[in-house]
Amino acid sequence: MSGPKTIIILSDGIRGHVNQSRGVALWLARLSGAMTCELELPILPGMARFVALKLRARRLAKGNKEAARGWLENSGGSVLLGKVLHILEKSNCAGRDVLCLSAGSSAAPFGLALAQVIGARSATVMTPSVLGTEPFDFAIVPVHDAPGRAANIYPTLGAPNAVDVEKLAGESEALFTRYPPRSSLCWGLLVGGDDANYRVSPGWVKERIGQLAELAVRAKADLYVTTSRRTSPGAEQALVALADRIPVFRMLFLASKDPANPVPGILGGCREIFCTEDSVSMVSEAATAGFKVRILRVGKRPGVKRVLQSATSWLVRKRALPHRFLWGAPRFDAMLENFKEKGLATEAPGSEGNAGKGENTGSGSFNEARDAAAWIVREWDRKGYGAL
Repeated sequence: MSGPKTIIILSDGIRGHVNQSRGVALWLARLSGAMTCELELPILPGMARFVALKLRARRLAKGNKEAARGWLENSGGSVLLGKVLHILEKSNCAGRDVLCLSAGSSAAPFGLALAQVIGARSATVMTPSVLGTEPFDFAIVPVHDAPGRAANIYPTLGAPNAVDVEKLAGESEALFTRYPPRSSLCWGLLVGGDDANYRVSPGWVKERIGQLAELAVRAKADLYVTTSRRTSPGAEQALVALADRIPVFRMLFLASKDPANPVPGILGGCREIFCTEDSVSMVSEAATAGFKVRILRVGKRPGVKRVLQSATSWLVRKRALPHRFLWGAPRFDAMLENFKEKGLATEAPGSEGNAGKGENTGSGSFNEARDAAAWIVREWDRKGYGAL
Protein backbone atom coordinates (compact mmCIF):
# COMPACT_ATOMS: atom_id res chain seq x y z
CA MET A 1 0.00 0.00 0.00
CA SER A 2 1.15 3.55 -0.67
CA GLY A 3 -1.41 6.19 0.39
CA PRO A 4 -0.64 9.88 0.93
CA LYS A 5 2.90 11.15 1.38
CA THR A 6 1.99 14.26 3.39
CA ILE A 7 -0.86 14.75 5.86
CA ILE A 8 -1.89 18.28 6.83
CA ILE A 9 -4.02 18.45 9.97
CA LEU A 10 -6.21 21.55 10.25
CA SER A 11 -6.56 22.25 13.97
CA ASP A 12 -9.44 24.24 15.46
CA GLY A 13 -7.84 24.08 18.92
CA ILE A 14 -10.58 21.86 20.38
CA ARG A 15 -8.76 19.02 22.11
CA GLY A 16 -11.33 16.35 21.26
CA HIS A 17 -11.36 17.28 17.57
CA VAL A 18 -7.59 17.49 17.26
CA ASN A 19 -7.21 14.19 19.10
CA GLN A 20 -9.38 12.46 16.48
CA SER A 21 -7.38 13.92 13.59
CA ARG A 22 -4.08 13.04 15.24
CA GLY A 23 -5.23 9.48 15.79
CA VAL A 24 -6.06 8.94 12.12
CA ALA A 25 -2.83 10.70 11.06
CA LEU A 26 -0.78 8.54 13.45
CA TRP A 27 -1.94 5.36 11.74
CA LEU A 28 -1.75 6.83 8.24
CA ALA A 29 1.90 7.64 8.93
CA ARG A 30 2.52 4.09 10.12
CA LEU A 31 0.79 2.54 7.14
CA SER A 32 2.10 4.82 4.40
CA GLY A 33 5.18 6.47 5.89
CA ALA A 34 3.55 9.87 5.43
CA MET A 35 4.89 13.06 6.99
CA THR A 36 2.40 14.89 9.23
CA CYS A 37 2.11 18.66 9.68
CA GLU A 38 -0.39 20.43 11.94
CA LEU A 39 -1.61 23.96 11.22
CA GLU A 40 -3.82 26.21 13.34
CA LEU A 41 -6.90 27.82 11.80
CA PRO A 42 -7.09 31.62 11.53
CA ILE A 43 -9.03 33.29 14.32
CA LEU A 44 -12.19 34.94 13.02
CA PRO A 45 -14.35 37.38 15.04
CA GLY A 46 -18.03 36.58 15.60
CA MET A 47 -19.82 37.92 12.51
CA ALA A 48 -16.91 37.21 10.14
CA ARG A 49 -16.82 33.64 11.46
CA PHE A 50 -20.55 33.20 10.88
CA VAL A 51 -20.39 34.58 7.34
CA ALA A 52 -17.33 32.50 6.39
CA LEU A 53 -18.32 29.17 7.95
CA LYS A 54 -22.10 29.24 7.71
CA LEU A 55 -22.82 31.22 4.54
CA ARG A 56 -19.88 31.42 2.13
CA ALA A 57 -18.61 27.91 2.89
CA ARG A 58 -21.55 26.46 0.93
CA ARG A 59 -19.81 27.54 -2.29
CA LEU A 60 -17.01 25.04 -1.62
CA ALA A 61 -19.36 22.14 -2.32
CA LYS A 62 -19.07 22.89 -6.06
CA GLY A 63 -15.36 21.98 -6.09
CA ASN A 64 -14.22 25.05 -8.01
CA LYS A 65 -10.52 25.86 -7.48
CA GLU A 66 -10.83 29.61 -7.99
CA ALA A 67 -13.88 29.80 -5.74
CA ALA A 68 -11.93 27.92 -3.06
CA ARG A 69 -9.02 30.33 -3.37
CA GLY A 70 -11.39 33.29 -3.08
CA TRP A 71 -13.03 31.75 -0.01
CA LEU A 72 -9.63 31.35 1.67
CA GLU A 73 -8.72 34.97 0.92
CA ASN A 74 -12.01 36.23 2.37
CA SER A 75 -11.81 33.94 5.42
CA GLY A 76 -8.32 34.74 6.64
CA GLY A 77 -6.88 31.63 5.04
CA SER A 78 -4.27 33.23 2.74
CA VAL A 79 -1.51 32.82 5.33
CA LEU A 80 -2.62 29.24 5.85
CA LEU A 81 -2.37 28.55 2.12
CA GLY A 82 1.11 30.09 2.09
CA LYS A 83 2.19 27.74 4.89
CA VAL A 84 0.86 24.73 2.99
CA LEU A 85 2.67 25.73 -0.20
CA HIS A 86 5.88 26.18 1.81
CA ILE A 87 5.49 22.68 3.27
CA LEU A 88 5.05 21.18 -0.19
CA GLU A 89 8.07 23.03 -1.57
CA LYS A 90 10.27 22.08 1.38
CA SER A 91 9.27 18.41 1.23
CA ASN A 92 9.30 18.27 -2.58
CA CYS A 93 5.77 16.88 -2.48
CA ALA A 94 3.11 17.36 -5.17
CA GLY A 95 -0.43 18.36 -4.22
CA ARG A 96 -1.80 15.06 -5.50
CA ASP A 97 0.16 13.26 -2.74
CA VAL A 98 -1.35 15.34 0.08
CA LEU A 99 -4.28 14.63 2.36
CA CYS A 100 -5.90 17.60 4.14
CA LEU A 101 -7.42 16.19 7.33
CA SER A 102 -9.84 17.97 9.64
CA ALA A 103 -12.33 17.24 12.42
CA GLY A 104 -15.31 19.42 13.25
CA SER A 105 -17.42 21.93 11.37
CA SER A 106 -15.01 24.86 11.79
CA ALA A 107 -11.96 23.11 10.36
CA ALA A 108 -13.74 21.24 7.56
CA PRO A 109 -14.17 24.20 5.13
CA PHE A 110 -10.48 25.11 5.44
CA GLY A 111 -9.41 21.52 4.78
CA LEU A 112 -11.70 21.25 1.77
CA ALA A 113 -10.68 24.63 0.32
CA LEU A 114 -6.97 23.93 0.69
CA ALA A 115 -7.35 20.54 -0.97
CA GLN A 116 -9.21 22.09 -3.90
CA VAL A 117 -6.60 24.81 -4.41
CA ILE A 118 -3.50 22.59 -4.31
CA GLY A 119 -5.06 19.54 -5.98
CA ALA A 120 -4.96 17.40 -2.83
CA ARG A 121 -7.48 15.02 -1.26
CA SER A 122 -9.70 15.98 1.68
CA ALA A 123 -10.83 14.00 4.71
CA THR A 124 -13.27 15.01 7.44
CA VAL A 125 -13.87 13.36 10.79
CA MET A 126 -17.52 13.74 11.83
CA THR A 127 -20.18 15.37 9.66
CA PRO A 128 -19.61 19.11 8.99
CA SER A 129 -22.82 20.99 9.77
CA VAL A 130 -22.94 23.12 6.58
CA LEU A 131 -21.02 21.13 3.98
CA GLY A 132 -22.08 17.61 4.90
CA THR A 133 -19.87 14.70 3.81
CA GLU A 134 -20.49 14.64 0.04
CA PRO A 135 -17.77 17.14 -1.07
CA PHE A 136 -15.01 15.24 0.76
CA ASP A 137 -12.94 12.38 -0.64
CA PHE A 138 -13.05 10.64 2.75
CA ALA A 139 -15.51 11.05 5.62
CA ILE A 140 -15.09 9.20 8.92
CA VAL A 141 -18.48 9.39 10.62
CA PRO A 142 -19.87 7.72 13.77
CA VAL A 143 -22.75 5.33 13.20
CA HIS A 144 -24.89 7.21 15.74
CA ASP A 145 -24.90 10.16 13.30
CA ALA A 146 -26.75 7.92 10.81
CA PRO A 147 -24.43 8.80 7.91
CA GLY A 148 -26.07 6.58 5.32
CA ARG A 149 -24.18 4.55 2.74
CA ALA A 150 -21.73 6.19 0.34
CA ALA A 151 -18.40 5.20 -1.16
CA ASN A 152 -16.63 8.09 0.59
CA ILE A 153 -17.97 7.30 4.09
CA TYR A 154 -16.35 5.09 6.71
CA PRO A 155 -18.73 4.47 9.65
CA THR A 156 -17.29 4.13 13.15
CA LEU A 157 -18.80 2.88 16.40
CA GLY A 158 -17.01 5.45 18.55
CA ALA A 159 -14.56 8.30 18.07
CA PRO A 160 -11.12 7.81 16.49
CA ASN A 161 -8.40 8.84 18.92
CA ALA A 162 -4.65 9.06 19.38
CA VAL A 163 -4.36 6.37 22.07
CA ASP A 164 -1.17 4.43 21.29
CA VAL A 165 -1.26 1.16 23.22
CA GLU A 166 2.47 0.66 22.74
CA LYS A 167 3.20 3.90 24.63
CA LEU A 168 0.73 3.55 27.51
CA ALA A 169 3.19 1.82 29.84
CA GLY A 170 5.58 4.77 29.54
CA GLU A 171 2.73 7.23 30.09
CA SER A 172 1.64 5.42 33.26
CA GLU A 173 5.19 5.32 34.58
CA ALA A 174 5.42 9.10 34.20
CA LEU A 175 2.01 9.61 35.84
CA PHE A 176 2.78 7.29 38.76
CA THR A 177 6.11 9.00 39.31
CA ARG A 178 4.18 12.23 39.85
CA TYR A 179 1.30 10.60 41.75
CA PRO A 180 2.67 7.38 43.31
CA PRO A 181 -0.02 4.78 44.07
CA ARG A 182 -0.47 3.54 47.62
CA SER A 183 -2.25 0.38 46.50
CA SER A 184 -1.52 -2.31 43.92
CA LEU A 185 -5.09 -1.77 42.64
CA CYS A 186 -5.74 1.46 40.72
CA TRP A 187 -9.01 2.61 39.20
CA GLY A 188 -9.35 5.38 36.63
CA LEU A 189 -12.32 7.75 36.57
CA LEU A 190 -12.93 9.92 33.49
CA VAL A 191 -15.52 12.63 34.18
CA GLY A 192 -17.20 14.51 31.36
CA GLY A 193 -19.55 17.42 31.85
CA ASP A 194 -22.53 19.47 30.78
CA ASP A 195 -23.79 19.64 27.20
CA ALA A 196 -27.10 19.91 25.37
CA ASN A 197 -28.25 16.49 26.61
CA TYR A 198 -26.45 15.70 29.86
CA ARG A 199 -25.65 17.38 33.17
CA VAL A 200 -22.91 16.42 35.59
CA SER A 201 -24.14 18.36 38.62
CA PRO A 202 -22.46 18.92 42.00
CA GLY A 203 -25.25 16.86 43.58
CA TRP A 204 -24.62 13.99 41.17
CA VAL A 205 -20.88 14.12 41.94
CA LYS A 206 -21.52 14.06 45.68
CA GLU A 207 -23.87 11.07 45.44
CA ARG A 208 -22.59 8.95 42.55
CA ILE A 209 -18.86 9.57 42.76
CA GLY A 210 -19.22 9.36 46.53
CA GLN A 211 -20.62 5.83 46.08
CA LEU A 212 -17.73 4.92 43.81
CA ALA A 213 -15.20 6.31 46.30
CA GLU A 214 -16.72 4.23 49.11
CA LEU A 215 -16.56 1.18 46.84
CA ALA A 216 -12.86 1.94 46.25
CA VAL A 217 -12.32 2.13 50.01
CA ARG A 218 -13.77 -1.35 50.44
CA ALA A 219 -11.72 -2.68 47.51
CA LYS A 220 -8.57 -0.94 48.82
CA ALA A 221 -8.14 0.76 45.44
CA ASP A 222 -6.58 4.10 44.55
CA LEU A 223 -8.66 6.48 42.42
CA TYR A 224 -7.06 8.43 39.57
CA VAL A 225 -9.57 11.04 38.42
CA THR A 226 -9.59 13.57 35.59
CA THR A 227 -12.27 15.98 34.43
CA SER A 228 -12.95 17.44 30.98
CA ARG A 229 -13.21 20.99 29.71
CA ARG A 230 -17.02 20.59 29.93
CA THR A 231 -16.99 19.82 33.66
CA SER A 232 -18.62 22.73 35.49
CA PRO A 233 -16.84 24.64 38.26
CA GLY A 234 -19.48 23.40 40.70
CA ALA A 235 -18.89 19.76 39.77
CA GLU A 236 -15.13 20.22 40.09
CA GLN A 237 -15.55 21.81 43.52
CA ALA A 238 -17.71 18.85 44.58
CA LEU A 239 -14.93 16.50 43.46
CA VAL A 240 -12.37 18.49 45.46
CA ALA A 241 -14.60 18.24 48.54
CA LEU A 242 -14.92 14.47 48.08
CA ALA A 243 -11.17 14.09 47.64
CA ASP A 244 -10.58 16.02 50.86
CA ARG A 245 -13.02 13.79 52.74
CA ILE A 246 -12.26 10.35 51.30
CA PRO A 247 -8.56 9.37 51.14
CA VAL A 248 -8.77 7.01 48.13
CA PHE A 249 -8.34 9.92 45.67
CA ARG A 250 -4.69 9.51 44.71
CA MET A 251 -4.95 12.01 41.87
CA LEU A 252 -7.60 14.61 41.03
CA PHE A 253 -6.64 16.31 37.78
CA LEU A 254 -8.87 19.28 36.93
CA ALA A 255 -8.96 20.15 33.22
CA SER A 256 -9.84 23.75 34.07
CA LYS A 257 -6.54 24.15 35.94
CA ASP A 258 -4.08 22.26 33.72
CA PRO A 259 -4.09 21.78 29.90
CA ALA A 260 -2.05 18.56 30.09
CA ASN A 261 -3.70 15.25 29.24
CA PRO A 262 -3.42 12.59 31.97
CA VAL A 263 -5.74 10.09 30.23
CA PRO A 264 -2.98 8.00 28.55
CA GLY A 265 -1.25 7.59 31.91
CA ILE A 266 -4.51 6.58 33.58
CA LEU A 267 -5.25 4.07 30.81
CA GLY A 268 -1.76 2.63 31.05
CA GLY A 269 -1.66 2.23 34.83
CA CYS A 270 -5.19 1.45 36.02
CA ARG A 271 -6.87 -1.92 36.16
CA GLU A 272 -10.40 -0.61 35.64
CA ILE A 273 -11.81 2.49 33.96
CA PHE A 274 -15.05 4.24 34.89
CA CYS A 275 -16.40 6.86 32.48
CA THR A 276 -19.44 9.12 32.46
CA GLU A 277 -21.87 8.33 29.66
CA ASP A 278 -21.78 11.82 28.14
CA SER A 279 -18.22 11.52 26.79
CA VAL A 280 -18.05 9.48 23.58
CA SER A 281 -14.38 10.37 23.21
CA MET A 282 -13.39 9.16 26.68
CA VAL A 283 -15.35 5.90 26.32
CA SER A 284 -13.71 5.34 22.92
CA GLU A 285 -10.22 6.03 24.28
CA ALA A 286 -10.67 3.54 27.11
CA ALA A 287 -12.05 0.89 24.74
CA THR A 288 -9.11 1.48 22.38
CA ALA A 289 -6.76 0.84 25.31
CA GLY A 290 -8.38 -2.57 25.74
CA PHE A 291 -10.78 -1.88 28.59
CA LYS A 292 -14.33 -3.03 29.09
CA VAL A 293 -15.40 0.44 30.19
CA ARG A 294 -17.65 0.83 33.22
CA ILE A 295 -20.33 3.38 32.27
CA LEU A 296 -21.53 5.88 34.88
CA ARG A 297 -24.99 7.25 34.07
CA VAL A 298 -25.42 10.99 34.68
CA GLY A 299 -28.31 13.44 34.79
CA LYS A 300 -30.36 14.27 31.69
CA ARG A 301 -31.37 17.79 30.72
CA PRO A 302 -35.08 18.31 31.54
CA GLY A 303 -37.57 20.14 29.34
CA VAL A 304 -39.57 19.82 26.16
CA LYS A 305 -36.59 18.63 24.15
CA ARG A 306 -36.09 15.62 26.41
CA VAL A 307 -39.80 14.74 26.11
CA LEU A 308 -39.57 14.87 22.31
CA GLN A 309 -36.39 12.77 22.33
CA SER A 310 -38.11 10.14 24.48
CA ALA A 311 -41.16 10.13 22.20
CA THR A 312 -38.99 9.67 19.12
CA SER A 313 -37.08 6.86 20.86
CA TRP A 314 -40.38 5.11 21.67
CA LEU A 315 -41.49 5.33 18.03
CA VAL A 316 -38.15 3.89 16.89
CA ARG A 317 -38.46 0.98 19.36
CA LYS A 318 -41.97 0.32 18.03
CA ARG A 319 -40.53 0.41 14.49
CA ALA A 320 -42.79 3.29 13.54
CA LEU A 321 -39.70 5.34 12.65
CA PRO A 322 -36.29 4.28 11.25
CA HIS A 323 -33.32 4.20 13.62
CA ARG A 324 -31.75 7.23 11.93
CA PHE A 325 -34.46 9.45 13.47
CA LEU A 326 -33.02 9.00 16.96
CA TRP A 327 -31.55 12.23 18.31
CA GLY A 328 -30.15 13.67 21.50
CA ALA A 329 -29.51 11.39 24.49
CA PRO A 330 -31.35 8.33 23.03
CA ARG A 331 -28.96 8.38 20.08
CA PHE A 332 -25.97 8.15 22.43
CA ASP A 333 -27.77 5.50 24.50
CA ALA A 334 -28.00 3.38 21.35
CA MET A 335 -24.28 3.86 20.73
CA LEU A 336 -23.42 2.71 24.25
CA GLU A 337 -25.64 -0.33 23.80
CA ASN A 338 -23.54 -1.20 20.74
CA PHE A 339 -20.41 -0.86 22.87
CA LYS A 340 -21.94 -3.23 25.43
CA GLU A 341 -23.05 -5.74 22.79
CA LYS A 342 -19.48 -5.89 21.46
CA GLY A 343 -18.07 -6.46 24.95
CA LEU A 344 -16.43 -3.02 25.07
CA ALA A 345 -18.49 -1.55 27.91
CA THR A 346 -20.61 -2.53 30.91
CA GLU A 347 -22.69 -0.70 33.50
CA ALA A 348 -20.86 0.52 36.60
CA PRO A 349 -22.10 -0.86 39.94
CA GLY A 350 -25.29 0.92 40.88
CA SER A 351 -26.12 1.97 37.29
CA GLU A 352 -29.00 0.77 35.17
CA GLY A 353 -28.95 -2.90 34.28
CA ASN A 354 -26.62 -5.58 35.58
CA ALA A 355 -23.05 -4.53 36.28
CA GLY A 356 -20.62 -6.78 34.44
CA LYS A 357 -16.90 -7.23 34.89
CA GLY A 358 -14.69 -4.37 33.75
CA GLU A 359 -10.89 -4.54 33.71
CA ASN A 360 -8.43 -4.33 30.85
CA THR A 361 -8.74 -7.16 28.33
CA GLY A 362 -5.56 -6.08 26.57
CA SER A 363 -6.99 -7.27 23.25
CA GLY A 364 -6.36 -4.07 21.26
CA SER A 365 -8.93 -5.25 18.71
CA PHE A 366 -10.95 -2.02 18.87
CA ASN A 367 -9.15 0.86 17.17
CA GLU A 368 -11.24 3.18 15.02
CA ALA A 369 -8.30 5.41 14.02
CA ARG A 370 -6.24 2.46 12.81
CA ASP A 371 -9.12 0.93 10.86
CA ALA A 372 -10.17 4.27 9.31
CA ALA A 373 -6.57 4.95 8.25
CA ALA A 374 -6.32 1.51 6.65
CA TRP A 375 -9.54 2.24 4.73
CA ILE A 376 -8.16 5.57 3.46
CA VAL A 377 -4.96 3.90 2.23
CA ARG A 378 -6.90 1.12 0.48
CA GLU A 379 -9.22 3.61 -1.22
CA TRP A 380 -6.31 5.91 -2.08
CA ASP A 381 -4.56 3.12 -3.94
CA ARG A 382 -7.69 1.63 -5.47
CA LYS A 383 -8.66 4.97 -7.00
CA GLY A 384 -5.14 5.74 -8.11
CA TYR A 385 -4.77 8.94 -6.07
CA GLY A 386 -1.28 10.35 -6.30
CA ALA A 387 -0.52 8.47 -9.55
CA LEU A 388 0.93 10.44 -12.47
